[in-house]
Amino acid sequence: MKTGTKVLLSFVGVATLVVILFAIFGSEGQNTEFKPQEEFKLTPWIDLPGPFDINRAVFYLFLAAALTVGTMSYIARRMQERPNRVQTAVETAYTFMRDQISGGNMDRAMSRKWFVFVATLFLFIWWSNMIGYIPLPTNTGEKVDVFGLEIPSFGLYAATANISVTLVLTLVVWVSYHIEGVRAKGAGKYLASWVPAGVEGPARVPIFFIEVISHFVRIISLSVRLFANILAGHLLILFMGGGLVVLLGLAALGPVTIVLAVAFFLFEVGLVATLQAFIFATLTAIYLGGAVAEEH
Repeated sequence: MKTGTKVLLSFVGVATLVVILFAIFGSEGQNTEFKPQEEFKLTPWIDLPGPFDINRAVFYLFLAAALTVGTMSYIARRMQERPNRVQTAVETAYTFMRDQISGGNMDRAMSRKWFVFVATLFLFIWWSNMIGYIPLPTNTGEKVDVFGLEIPSFGLYAATANISVTLVLTLVVWVSYHIEGVRAKGAGKYLASWVPAGVEGPARVPIFFIEVISHFVRIISLSVRLFANILAGHLLILFMGGGLVVLLGLAALGPVTIVLAVAFFLFEVGLVATLQAFIFATLTAIYLGGAVAEEH
């Protein structure tokens, strides 16, 4: 049986089970007060002039930046001739980023020049994704009373589940590889390199404009891919972890959806968080390498 068929049958089985449970236990009524979208609402924590408010996303960005710099600095200052497990893991990650992500998509000179940028990008996105699956007391919309103090409740949130964050990262990459291309070839030759070798005559004009469109499409594809995958994972965990039960008013569905929530959680932490960081960093290296390549 094909994998697609198995997945389809699984969804059909879950849907059938939901119908059976609904028929047996009925519904307590739809909960119109619960709004899943509120989990991703960015309420200002500190109001500052202009668009510089401190909110949940800003906190997670600072946390990811601190973890990126702090962990690598800590390991670098404690390097041993006989590495322990942590150092071994870091050295393995370093070799992977150097040889597979950076060195595998750029020539040696470009790899040496841009490795730090690409590796930092990978680690920052990885940390941003990973801490998004750690429950932290950042949900200011729901508070709990602890000895008379109102403490924000625990919640899951990732800065990379916000399109503005992934868009800014993408724009940094987009501007960087264009600047590198112009520096390496000059503006005229760089733009001329957008037309593949062998294309002559009037056909060069539409091909050039198609290439222009493709460069702008990269902004959308690179930012939306990361944003959509992380947001979708959090939404699946939210709904399976209890959101669907609350919306339907069907408590008997809880034992089924919680199993799916744990499965989605493990899948996101074990694969998606690292995979999306890898894809973003790899595409960055590909764009940088392609910008200076003789034949583009």
